[in-house]
Amino acid sequence: MNTLTTEINTLVSGKSVLESLALLADRFPERIVFSTSFGIEDQILTHFIFSNELPIRVFTLETGRLFPETYYVWNRTLETYKREIEAYFPDTNAVQQLIREKGPSSFYESIENRKECCRIRKIEPLQRALEGVECWITGIRAEQSGDRQDMSQVEWDAGHQLIKFHPIYDWSLDEVWEYAKTNHIPYNPLHDKGFPSIGCAPCTRAVGEGEDFRAGRWWWEDQSKKECGLHAT
Repeated sequence: MNTLTTEINTLVSGKSVLESLALLADRFPERIVFSTSFGIEDQILTHFIFSNELPIRVFTLETGRLFPETYYVWNRTLETYKREIEAYFPDTNAVQQLIREKGPSSFYESIENRKECCRIRKIEPLQRALEGVECWITGIRAEQSGDRQDMSQVEWDAGHQLIKFHPIYDWSLDEVWEYAKTNHIPYNPLHDKGFPSIGCAPCTRAVGEGEDFRAGRWWWEDQSKKECGLHAT
């Protein structure tokens, strides 16, 4: 843990989500962002930021392969809060080369191909979105996967050289839904159809009873840690 991480840990210790976000917005003026994929956790943080007019830039990664339902909740969010959500797209030439050389569904063929697609559609746009940023807010919760239980609420992201803060890291899924319903927060209707984690349409399916939270992501891969690299630990 470096000096800055220790400082931020101290700053947000014992504070509410709103208090923490306000303190970090003041600590990192114009250099703090929140990334949303329009899942229920992200919708809660969008509500905190927009409803309280916090000076935190909100962005999303527009991979070009999202569900129609994701576009629906994206638009509902804009209508509800009337605030900007920046969209970062993959590099056109990189996508064209990938499709030309390997076709539109190469990610099903190997883990390497899937990671290549994630790199082009998500990782590289994320790098652009985080240029000049010093604090990155996310909607990660500890119980979402075993891999994420190894994280901390405040982290130093060595790859991007910035602080990462997960405001609802300790929230349970019941707490998430209770807050969302109490505050009438728009959410992705796929959550009502067994999709706890929603990514690109070709790579996400509903999760059956008793399955892991992220079992529906890249379900054809036989591996325990199903991450695309956005939140590498």
